[in-house]
Amino acid sequence: MNRAFSPFVQSMLLALLAVSATASAVEEPKPAHAPAVAVKADPAKGATLYADGDTARGLPACVSCHGAAGNSTITVNPKLAGQHESYIYKQLVDFTTPERNQPVMTTYAKMLSDADKKNIAAYLGAQLSKPGAAKNKDTIDLGKKIYRGGIASKQVAACASCHGATGNGIPVQYPRIAGQHQDYTVAQLSMFRSTKADARKNSAQMHTIAARMSDDEIAAVADYIAGLK
Repeated sequence: MNRAFSPFVQSMLLALLAVSATASAVEEPKPAHAPAVAVKADPAKGATLYADGDTARGLPACVSCHGAAGNSTITVNPKLAGQHESYIYKQLVDFTTPERNQPVMTTYAKMLSDADKKNIAAYLGAQLSKPGAAKNKDTIDLGKKIYRGGIASKQVAACASCHGATGNGIPVQYPRIAGQHQDYTVAQLSMFRSTKADARKNSAQMHTIAARMSDDEIAAVADYIAGLK
């Protein structure tokens, strides 16, 4: 008996293999979690939300605390104009976690959708920050020394090593701090230093640095930062 397959049998086998391969391709399971499509931020929507809020959600206008175009005139509230878009977005997310618990901002950040956060961040990042000014001539040299050279005896790194010589920072990690209000900078450094419930916990690096600084050193460097342009 001839051991070779006849042409007819070979054709049948090839047909069966083709059908099997097609079925396998059809039945191949799809990934359980398809990658999300990145949504581009819309600064125009961010501008509207910033200026008008959203009464339907009970969300007040950001401008009421942070000023026109992000240039706060209330010294305990930060200037946000010109801040890195990615940094603002990260902070708005952090406000919804225990890492940065602040009664007012935590409440409002939780009302914002992820798209809202990105839109507001995109709007503020495109605004022009108005310059500030140092006020205390008696501490300006100390503030300058700390900002540019740190405090070697306390192992405090120079602020400029992360925030830049002119205070423009690095997106995501290190904010733009040039021209920031003295009162706000002092408050944030104090919260980074704190071990209480209101402590700011979203930067281990800043906690370590602030913990080694005295009140006078914090005040001096905050005043120097206010005059950076």
